[in-house]
Amino acid sequence: MSKPLAERLRPSTLDDYLGQSHLVGQGSVLRNAIESGNIPSMILWGPPGVGKTTLALIIAERMKMSFFALSAVNAGVKEVREVLHQAKMSPLQAILFIDEIHRFSKSQQDSLLAAVEQGLVRLIGATTENPSFEVISPLLSRCNVYLLKPLELDELQRLAASGIHSMEEELQRPIFMDESEALFRFSGGDARKLLNAIELISRQLSILESNEIHITNAKVLMQLQQNMALYDKSGEQHYDLVSAFIKSIRGSDPNAAVYYLARMIEGGEDPKFIARRMLILSSEDIGNANPNALLLANACFDAITKIGMPEGRILLSQTAIYLATSPKSNASYMAIKKAQKLVKETGDLSVPLHLRNAPTALMKKLDYGKDYAYAHDFENNFTDLEYLPQNISGTTFYKPGKNAREQQIQTWLRERWREKYDY
Repeated sequence: MSKPLAERLRPSTLDDYLGQSHLVGQGSVLRNAIESGNIPSMILWGPPGVGKTTLALIIAERMKMSFFALSAVNAGVKEVREVLHQAKMSPLQAILFIDEIHRFSKSQQDSLLAAVEQGLVRLIGATTENPSFEVISPLLSRCNVYLLKPLELDELQRLAASGIHSMEEELQRPIFMDESEALFRFSGGDARKLLNAIELISRQLSILESNEIHITNAKVLMQLQQNMALYDKSGEQHYDLVSAFIKSIRGSDPNAAVYYLARMIEGGEDPKFIARRMLILSSEDIGNANPNALLLANACFDAITKIGMPEGRILLSQTAIYLATSPKSNASYMAIKKAQKLVKETGDLSVPLHLRNAPTALMKKLDYGKDYAYAHDFENNFTDLEYLPQNISGTTFYKPGKNAREQQIQTWLRERWREKYDY
């Protein structure tokens, strides 16, 4: 039986590697390190199917290093020590690739520290989760973190063309991609998912269609619905389900939220992943419309780490329902987004002199801190002082949402700032 299409088309050189030009394009930091023969230990962080494992294999081959691989899903401290022993015995320098390194416990990650620090192995960890949360600080400080991005449309089109050509050779049938929108929408920038879909659909249509195979959006949707797994926490519907879960909470539908929560739990999803997504949502989509949402979501995350599953599902359900039935506001999210955009456009504007710190006599002589008015010395702990740089004075970043709590905030701000800000 032939290898899966995704495995057959796995590139073996940097020049054949698709995407991630910011990392492996000519003159990029990582490519320069690889070509110099002096790579650091690293964490490759990105969504499924963007080439983390492939990049690790290419690096090992390019640098003529021994390659050892572990999956954090089924490897423990014992397996780590066995591999490190093999690496020590190897006549070549060794790369240790750990897939889903975010699933390693603290003790498992601790077992890697000495080997990485001593240079016994170059660690390449792959993760779909933010390593700042999932990788222990001592190990993270010894690794460079590289962010891999979903593939762009033109890259997916090139990959699809290669996949179809390979399937034509295998099936000895011409294959025409009459429509591609459903395929690319399904893939979501995931190369493996795209190739798996092309392989599945081509094989099915080769049975149903007599001569030429024509791929259309309708055929793609029909075949995928009939054949794809209900849930694959390592990639296939991982992001689709969590997206539906978050959007159901944002849309104030507790029933849909609990349904998608159950789908993820039954699929074996990491409960901390679910709790972390709710923690982000509590600030991004609820914010000051109900500040208690952030407190409950944080308490849920903490409690999940203490009690685990299956009891943790009750905490997740309670929190999801609470967030879904809370008033919504993205005002804080929009405020920081607008402020960051303006910072990028205007650069480092001068901080007003009266707001600057004045720890030395020279700074005081230069009027640092002069005319600063201490708010607590005034009625209602407020005085009309200029806090923004002069160039952007009066710019309003925070627009209170249309909910009871933030309407009170808007009234409070309008009473104090009057016409200065648009409240």
